[in-house]
Amino acid sequence: QVQLVESGGGLVQPGGSLRLSCAASGFTFSTYVMRWYRRAPGGERELVAAIASIGGITNYADSVKGRFTISRDNAKNTVYLQMNSLKPEDTAVYYCGAKGYYDYWGQGTQVTVSS
Repeated sequence: QVQLVESGGGLVQPGGSLRLSCAASGFTFSTYVMRWYRRAPGGERELVAAIASIGGITNYADSVKGRFTISRDNAKNTVYLQMNSLKPEDTAVYYCGAKGYYDYWGQGTQVTVSS
């Protein structure tokens, strides 16, 4: 059974940091591009960051470049999103997604940036 389980969300003050994790199981993780998306209240889903299956090539939305870092550990079947210098506009539900022969999604984790 395929599972993507996000963790690490929470409430943080502006300027703070959080590290999201997404643990994958049930598919060949190392062959999939992994992505982080987010959906703000009343907004549309936004692709935040992506990382290639092998080689570490990454891409970021302009809104998070220089503040967020995506990484993966294929030995642990886990993808991470390090979020620094958080802003209130980063408040959203963050989802990880696996893109390959099939597409898989996690349930999401809430990130709230507020003082």
